Amino acid sequence: MDALVSGITQVLSPGNLLLMLVGTVAGLIAGALPGLTATMAVALVIPFTFVMPPLTGLVVMGAIYMSAIYGGSFSAILINTPGTPSSIGTCFDGYPMAKAGRGQEAIVVATVSSVIGGLFGVAVLAFLAPPLARIALRFGPPEYFWVGVFGLSIIASLASKSILKGLIGGAVGLLISMIGISPVGGNVRLTFGEPALQGGVQLVCALIGLFCIPEVLSLVLQGAQAYEAVRLVRQRGVIMSTIRKVLSQPGNLLRSSVIGTIVGIIPGAGGNIANLIAYNEAVRASKYPEKFGTGIIDGVIATETSNNATIGGGLVPLLTLGVPGTPVDAVIYGGLLLQGLRPGPELFSVHADITYGFIFSLFVATLMMMVVGLALGTALHRLVSRTPLRFLAPSIIFLSIIGSYAIRNNMADVWVMLGCGIIGYILKELDFNAAPIVLGLILGPIIEEGLLQSLLISRAWQFPWLIFVRSPISIILILMTLVSFAWPYLSSSTARRRKGGAYADR
Repeated sequence: MDALVSGITQVLSPGNLLLMLVGTVAGLIAGALPGLTATMAVALVIPFTFVMPPLTGLVVMGAIYMSAIYGGSFSAILINTPGTPSSIGTCFDGYPMAKAGRGQEAIVVATVSSVIGGLFGVAVLAFLAPPLARIALRFGPPEYFWVGVFGLSIIASLASKSILKGLIGGAVGLLISMIGISPVGGNVRLTFGEPALQGGVQLVCALIGLFCIPEVLSLVLQGAQAYEAVRLVRQRGVIMSTIRKVLSQPGNLLRSSVIGTIVGIIPGAGGNIANLIAYNEAVRASKYPEKFGTGIIDGVIATETSNNATIGGGLVPLLTLGVPGTPVDAVIYGGLLLQGLRPGPELFSVHADITYGFIFSLFVATLMMMVVGLALGTALHRLVSRTPLRFLAPSIIFLSIIGSYAIRNNMADVWVMLGCGIIGYILKELDFNAAPIVLGLILGPIIEEGLLQSLLISRAWQFPWLIFVRSPISIILILMTLVSFAWPYLSSSTARRRKGGAYADR
């Protein structure tokens, strides 16, 4: 209770509230601009949080994360282009509403739904994370080894288009994680004679390079796209009437919030999956499914409620086990390490005030997001339709270079970031996903330390490898890993059988 009160008091300080407001506005802009993403926005701000107190840095990252996911709805509604992958489903009904002159109503629906979904997900995080952290206190080296292996099994879900390419990406990430001095034996590996690499690849620099630089290069090489924005017609009294319409659908709100939170907790999923599942379930539960896609608020409610609910759900495995389930969670993982905070039980015991303060700040940021979103609707509409690429691309490159250098005041980190960016762009052109690479980079040290420490502990045993299967937690993690590896194959075979059955019925 003392930690909770201390965390809340720090969050409600004028300085943190002001920075939260700035983060909310910045996240909305990043989400609303096509080509930018929540991952890029959080990755760019992490180096600048290094000079902030830990809780302040987390408050800023959380505000940007929450508002960027919501901000993607603006471009989805106004120009039929999702600002973030989490807003794909919002295009289905949001853009038809805007074309029919109901753009402001669609934005209000997206705003209220995002706030309700965000509050639901954070509430689940607040109540579910502490007991899971207490369970994680029982983890030793063997259990952490299996946590790392389970995290790698997520690659099968992250790389649904090509599991082979996903595994190759994960292997590349593992190789990058091995650069530097071995954490147990002290051997120098893969440094190619460069002393600057003995400390390993700086995680945040690699994240900026893999997520930001490829997107900017793609924008530049593809050229500026002419977005045809729908004219936003302001209507008197539309805000309160629309809020009443949204609240009149408690079933849709609750169902979509639960879907988003569960999908968020499952590592490897995320808002882009949750919003499509929620939209599909809204269609199935509706009394008038034929109206979906023509511009009804039910579809916007489902997608925007679910994608913001995934934020709280996705932070559950990150904060309790140190397993990032989405690219944004991986970036936040790097921010935690930059502040000297290791995800796991230590967050809820040694740094409880920071952890509970961070969770509470997500509540505040969600409520702040509603006020800012409704107030800046017209300004964001103009920003989406008028921001030139010649200004956007150089600004992102400049922030990436400054941010990478500021972490350790080391020019080698900038070259590492640019190298990772070029590698990330080449892999992107070859249809590789950056998420498996980052997952391998993060989980590599966890797996290596768990493996070597376990073998050292069991060195006197007749069968040392039995240490990996002797605890119930290890057995559960092994079963979860097997299910995670097999799930894409099971789901694809089930889909093929259903498709074959449908053709047979015809």
